[in-house]
Amino acid sequence: RMKVAVACALFGLVVFSSIVEAQEKKLQIGVKKRVEKCEVKSKKGDTMHMHYTGTLEDGTKFDSSRDRDQPFTFTLGMGQVIKGWDQGLLNMCEGEQRRLTIPAHLGYGERGAPPKIPGGATLKFDVELLKIERQGEL
Repeated sequence: RMKVAVACALFGLVVFSSIVEAQEKKLQIGVKKRVEKCEVKSKKGDTMHMHYTGTLEDGTKFDSSRDRDQPFTFTLGMGQVIKGWDQGLLNMCEGEQRRLTIPAHLGYGERGAPPKIPGGATLKFDVELLKIERQGEL
């Protein structure tokens, strides 16, 4: 019985430490191209028109709006995209380019998005904000 109790306790510690480790990995936001005159910064509720290329840590490309020559459009902060995007694209200017490094818990988690994105994957996105549309403003 004692061996089982010790084994269970050790297993619990391993699971707990891997959860803590996963949560410690933070979203990284790198600005690749700044904009000189930025009059409008993106905020929750804005419609964003973006170009992006998504890669895995090893450089394997899994998706790109540029390949389709069609910008991706969504509403920021509404859960329409992964959490890493909703957080990483705030306060961005039209014309700005960023590189987001998104840990799995802010991306597709332990399930991934088969077949291209494995479970637990850290994602890298090169993004460019083409246009911000804001309700109530012309």
